[in-house]
Amino acid sequence: MLDEEQQTRFSNSGVPIVLPDVAEFESRCQLWNSMIDRKPIAIAACKNKRDVQNAVKIAKTLGLKICIKGGGHNIAGAAMASGALMIDLSDMRDVLVDPETRVAYVQGGATLADVDRATQVHNLAVPLGIASETGVGGLALGGGMGWLSRQFGLTCDNLLAAEIILADGTVTRVESNTHPDLFWALQGGGGGFGVITQFEFRLHPVGPKVLFGPTVFALEEGHKALRLWDAFLKSAPHHATIWVDIAMAPPAPFLPPHVHGTPVVILLQCWVGNVDEGADALAAIQEHPDALGSWVTQRPFVEAQQFIDEAYAKGARNYWSPSAHVALTDALIAGLLDIGATLPSKESDILLCGLGGAIDDVAPDATAYPHRGTRIMAVPGARFHDEAQDETMIAWAKQAGASLAALGSSAAYVNFISESGGRRADAFGTNQARLKQIKTRYDPDGMFLGTRDNLRAADN
Repeated sequence: MLDEEQQTRFSNSGVPIVLPDVAEFESRCQLWNSMIDRKPIAIAACKNKRDVQNAVKIAKTLGLKICIKGGGHNIAGAAMASGALMIDLSDMRDVLVDPETRVAYVQGGATLADVDRATQVHNLAVPLGIASETGVGGLALGGGMGWLSRQFGLTCDNLLAAEIILADGTVTRVESNTHPDLFWALQGGGGGFGVITQFEFRLHPVGPKVLFGPTVFALEEGHKALRLWDAFLKSAPHHATIWVDIAMAPPAPFLPPHVHGTPVVILLQCWVGNVDEGADALAAIQEHPDALGSWVTQRPFVEAQQFIDEAYAKGARNYWSPSAHVALTDALIAGLLDIGATLPSKESDILLCGLGGAIDDVAPDATAYPHRGTRIMAVPGARFHDEAQDETMIAWAKQAGASLAALGSSAAYVNFISESGGRRADAFGTNQARLKQIKTRYDPDGMFLGTRDNLRAADN
């Protein structure tokens, strides 16, 4: 805990400080992944840019490390570092939309739901992720992939500018023609360069409705389902996206009761554009004779963005082990189905992100996100609630991840990596050296802790 003199310094600056001896501290420390057990030394509950600036200046004077909480949704718990000062942006969630210039101005603590509510009023959207409780900041700083990525690129590809508080406390506007190296790093480099108080994103026409929903196959028909998915994506237009989830069948009314709770292959489809064309294009999937059921229909885009929220709700223990693949080989299909038959809990799954399209229109070194050309990001995920199962569940996820990586590569999207500070080479590849140089230039003392850092380092 901060000593009395340190507390006074924050109090005199006007920064709202929350200490470990009050109930609010625990509520602000609750992250999406309940497996995270680290705690900060104190929380700066910032209300505005000035609070952030003052908190950074005082932390620098006191020699404190800083972790930053936006939505608190990161699998590795990047918002939380032991012994550090947490700058909590969760009270800074305003989203302003300029429909004429198609730009969204998004505060650093906003969630996907906050952005979608504000932008869909104008039938516009930022390409974001797939769970509406996710914080926009962490998503964008790691890359950001979701239903619109094949059509409009990653979230970081749609970043126009950012307002950032640097290590010396200065407020700096970063864009491609003013601070090109830092702007490059903010496009998928995992954060840790400063505190971003506002993002500016490019908006695209989307909605108000899209064609969206699941078609479900039994695991025994998984080879057919995955080949169907692969064939579709090879020729699909960029405005069509399908992700796959190998999971236990939910008790959904469109599925026969006897398959509830059994392993299935779910093809989650999103079509942005002419609905009649989409219905024709997706008919071969939805009407496949081996499909157990389908629930693809016109939905408000906001509803599509929230479709999997319940399945990935806050509060469970989660461990992921991702890998990257450039092709869906027969060996990979066999590996996926074998692992799918061993799901260790009813909430565990294997998520397969169908990529390509506009994502690959950007060169691997044009942004810090390096995984252009990856067609599939495979993510075995153990999800459970009993801490006593940690060892068993983590072992399952690691083994599953290793076996899939052997069929592709260990390259991984940084936002899917469970170990804080781990797998840097897998996350950033040849871009890692440049990221390190930029980090040294803008944060030479390593005050800001991001997804590339050991989040227990503040104990030292």
